[in-house]
Amino acid sequence: MQCVILAGGLATRLRPITETIPKSMVEVSSRPFLAYQLDLLKKSGVDEVVLCVGYLSGQIEEYFKDGEEFGINLVYSREEGELLGTGGALKNAQQFLKDEFLVIYGDSYLDIDYRAVFNHFLHIDSPVLMTVFKNDNRWVESNVVFSSGMVTVFDKQARAPEMRYIDYGLSVLSRDILDQIPSEKPYNLANLYHHLAGEGRLAGYEVFQRFYEIGSPEGLDRKSTRLNSSHTDISRMPSSA
Repeated sequence: MQCVILAGGLATRLRPITETIPKSMVEVSSRPFLAYQLDLLKKSGVDEVVLCVGYLSGQIEEYFKDGEEFGINLVYSREEGELLGTGGALKNAQQFLKDEFLVIYGDSYLDIDYRAVFNHFLHIDSPVLMTVFKNDNRWVESNVVFSSGMVTVFDKQARAPEMRYIDYGLSVLSRDILDQIPSEKPYNLANLYHHLAGEGRLAGYEVFQRFYEIGSPEGLDRKSTRLNSSHTDISRMPSSA
């Protein structure tokens, strides 16, 4: 399996921490956050990670190199100049991508079975599979309507009472669907998902472990507190609330 980690953003919500380091290098219990993500992916059988990097990316490459020390092959897709957005970053990395690949965000800690999600995608007729979690507006506002294995509505702007799920942060894509990403920059991957849902072409896969993120000071504090209070290696810690 191949996984893309979208890690090129400026991480403005974590400033001043990220004024001098990229978000992937933010330390959680004395290790860069990216190290924990790689642990999870390796545990599920991912053997190659494409890192879409931009802001201060040299620090990531200097620390992780080709991934050999972490037991996983790392490939770097670099954004030069203006930021491309999540969709633009994927399109920029297209030359490195296999026919089907996983996608996660650089601030997400998702302790689930990536192999099960990937295998499900291989047996359905859809260009994109989105994992969804029944959030019911508990941590952030729900933005997904999920029914009978399909995401019928995905919208981060217009809310509706029937939205009980949220985009969990892990997707599986067919490389061919990237041809539908326009050339204008930047382009948000959420726009592609929104259109596919409207066309009845966005599959869903429900997961039941809550998600963690370090994209905000509150999220970073929650993950650090959970780790420090449990004295458990993060790669073995259940993500259920």
